[in-house]
Amino acid sequence: MRDSAVRDSGTRDASPSRRHLDLLDRQLAHALQIDGRVPFSRIAAAIGTSDRTVARRYHRLRADGVLRVVGLPDARSLGLVDWAVRIQCTPDASVAIAAALVERADTSWVGLASGGTEITCITRAQGGSAQGSMLLSKLPRTPRITGVTAHCILRPVAGLAGWPGRTEALDARQAEELSRLAAPGAPSRDVRPGAADDRLFAVLAKDGRAGVPELAAATGWSESTVRRRIDELRSAGVLYFDVEIDPALYGYPYEAMLWLTVAPGELGTVAEALAGHPEVAFAAAVTGPSNMMAIVIVRDGDALYDYLATRVGALPGVRGAETTLVTRHVKRGGALVTPRRPPGPRGAAPAPS
Repeated sequence: MRDSAVRDSGTRDASPSRRHLDLLDRQLAHALQIDGRVPFSRIAAAIGTSDRTVARRYHRLRADGVLRVVGLPDARSLGLVDWAVRIQCTPDASVAIAAALVERADTSWVGLASGGTEITCITRAQGGSAQGSMLLSKLPRTPRITGVTAHCILRPVAGLAGWPGRTEALDARQAEELSRLAAPGAPSRDVRPGAADDRLFAVLAKDGRAGVPELAAATGWSESTVRRRIDELRSAGVLYFDVEIDPALYGYPYEAMLWLTVAPGELGTVAEALAGHPEVAFAAAVTGPSNMMAIVIVRDGDALYDYLATRVGALPGVRGAETTLVTRHVKRGGALVTPRRPPGPRGAAPAPS
């Protein structure tokens, strides 16, 4: 998608001394959302500080587990589809099942919701109705799983540039300068990722700012080939970069998933509206009775109520809305980099592999 519990999301939880972000932290996160691989020197020039200050702050945030840049392949460019899966389960089983889901290479955005009675995740599968999501066949047959629903993501409609709350630290001039410097070259008409690209993606999923020498060693390419290939993949829309950072550090600790039932003729109108809501971190049209999903980030329960009552409730064609609170993320968009597996609860359900 275009963000510790059972396993972490590739970065450790923020340390107790880092419960808020100062202006430089926010400017750095905003700059990296614009271009995840922009040189520190360009960020420093845009915000008016030194290269060394920017580099030192970035490495501190990453070491503290506060911020991580990840490079991810676009599903549709690779002939793949993403599925949003909801797994209802008994609370004693959620930890063990989530722990196994995060181990899978085809899952992302694994979270516990509704007080641990639901697990949500995105799983990636080959395109075509015949293949579908292989994850579903791997789920354990146990009475502790009380329900499973899968929604094929048809079209992302909001949040492709990241949650708006983390893209407000730079002024228009600074953002435009970094956007101009990050502008891609001429799109390639025939970019077909191969085995070496898969190795490139694997490194970037752990660290989107991995150095060119490391990427060259992983792929077997020369450093000049690595640079050229990254530019090609980005220009073709096959590779994009995202920033993983907890919205709670911005003062927005409430995250909810909305499952909207929208009249088909109003899908476009609702999609356009959601794309303009600063509360929406991501939204997509999906299959199923709830044909629009959205991830909403707000300050508290009152703010969520107001959003539902005054913003969502006013949208034409919305016939129903189900809301589930995300209580904990156990995996975000990138690959896991700090493996540690605490034991699951005694008697927990077997997990998918």
